[in-house]
Amino acid sequence: MITHPLDLAARLRPPPRNLDMLFLVNGALIVVFFLLFGSRFVLAPGLGVDFRLPEMALADAGAAPTAVVISLRRSGMVLVDDGMLDYAQLQGWLEKRARREKGLALLVRADRRVALEDLGIIAEMAANAGFTGGVQWAMEPARAGAPDEH
Repeated sequence: MITHPLDLAARLRPPPRNLDMLFLVNGALIVVFFLLFGSRFVLAPGLGVDFRLPEMALADAGAAPTAVVISLRRSGMVLVDDGMLDYAQLQGWLEKRARREKGLALLVRADRRVALEDLGIIAEMAANAGFTGGVQWAMEPARAGAPDEH
């Protein structure tokens, strides 16, 4: 009696008898969920996926070695390794980098919203700063079905 002082076994409800159908419905819903919302990458994570980028013919023909990269997101906003610069600050930054990186090209990554006038300003700044390797442009291609942002 000392091991069962509260007599809990006598106070328990008997197990339900007719809930077998509820468990079957629950199992069927789990199967339907995985069929509708399952991903082969989640259910089979060991599958190999090929992520090779498409090759562009003659893409290497005009490439030049570069170590200086700037990004243009929109007009007047230039992103460099040190942070965000305007065009007045960019001229000094380009001159310092051209002295340090002799003979290399400047790589400009431009968003498709950047005006052609801004690209000309950057090219002129690079030439004045002393980038003898020229300027390489890397532009974002227009996506199919994307609205024009003019």
